[in-house]
Amino acid sequence: MESEATILKVDTSKRVAQDINTEPTGFPSPAADFFEEAINIQDYLTPNPTATFFVKYTSHSMKEAGIFPGSILVIDRSLRVKNNAIVLAVINGEFYVKHYIKNSSGIRLVAANKNCQPIPISDDMDFSIWGVVAKIITDVDCISGL
Repeated sequence: MESEATILKVDTSKRVAQDINTEPTGFPSPAADFFEEAINIQDYLTPNPTATFFVKYTSHSMKEAGIFPGSILVIDRSLRVKNNAIVLAVINGEFYVKHYIKNSSGIRLVAANKNCQPIPISDDMDFSIWGVVAKIITDVDCISGL
């Protein structure tokens, strides 16, 4: 099977700056009355920057969880893997994004697509969890067919 995700390198040298002029210059902004607080998108996406990285998702297996080909996934290695969490797993060198299910019959990786079969994890697999999906960034153009 082919990997479902590719690791992205993030350029952290550039920070998103917010410069909203609240002084009157010509016509007032109709949105000015609604500003509550500034947001730093980098801080929002990476509350644990040393444990966070991004992957680009390339499969259709998680579409019912709102993850589409082209989605950028924010992976946080500091989060505890809980049952049914969406994780980035590596099986025999291939990346998978799936729900992590652990019960009395063992561990399975389960897609959010009824056309995909679960992947039972066996002792002979080289298996590891690289992190938990903390956030999903999806371009509206990626959401086709909804």
